[in-house]
Amino acid sequence: MDDYAVWGNPIAQSLSPLIQGKFAQQTQQAMNYEAKLGDLDTFDQQLATFFSQGAKGCNVTAPFKSRAYQLADEHSERARLAQACNTLKKLEDGRLYADNTDGIGLVTDLQRLNWIKPHQRILILGAGGATQGVLLPLLQAQQNIVLANRTLAKAQTLVEIFQPYGEIQAVAMDNIPCQSYDLIINATSAGLSGNTAPVSADILKLGQAFYDMQYAKGSDTPFIAHCKHLGLMNVSDGLGMLVAQAAHSFHLWRGVMPDFAKVYCEVKKEIP
Repeated sequence: MDDYAVWGNPIAQSLSPLIQGKFAQQTQQAMNYEAKLGDLDTFDQQLATFFSQGAKGCNVTAPFKSRAYQLADEHSERARLAQACNTLKKLEDGRLYADNTDGIGLVTDLQRLNWIKPHQRILILGAGGATQGVLLPLLQAQQNIVLANRTLAKAQTLVEIFQPYGEIQAVAMDNIPCQSYDLIINATSAGLSGNTAPVSADILKLGQAFYDMQYAKGSDTPFIAHCKHLGLMNVSDGLGMLVAQAAHSFHLWRGVMPDFAKVYCEVKKEIP
């Protein structure tokens, strides 16, 4: 029985053990997967001990994605550009390989929704770590991205990093171009802090579909609820992205790709 885990702080709310358990059962893989509470001061040592005791891999969530990236010996391109990882794999020679499956998880979920095709215009709200983790796969999927952030300089920094990979421009949140958008993605924490949306209703109404990278158990996220209140019904939260990024982590570890859409439907029914 190979050992895996998800590390975070807090971690009790994590759906990863449920999701990975379903993948293992579906693909008949002998693996044990647990949620582990990382200590803010001693996480580096905790991770080293975890792997020294024979663990094969792990997921990493907030607030440890950047620290885990720094601890790895080898990095995928998407982890390197994100400067963070959500997946670690122990290689046969004992070194740690870091990957970031968030972006490919988002693209995979957009494919499930049939919301992605080449040369779409996507408006992304927010230029934090969540956005940095998903830009490369979106650009590789030939999306034209408008990146909006309250602090324009932060968005411009990401544009400088990712411009070699595709069409991307930075704008201030209060200066978003008035044009149609095939998809608007909320990558801010707006809603979690009580705000329903980081932009005006007039901007949201320019979108054809609306995706929130957050999800809330048993209810709409505030962003999704706000879109529905405006009569914008083509909406999805980030639960599918969570399941899809987990599937890509599983594939990296075990060499087999689970049926993510099937597990997504099961998880959606089971969570309160």
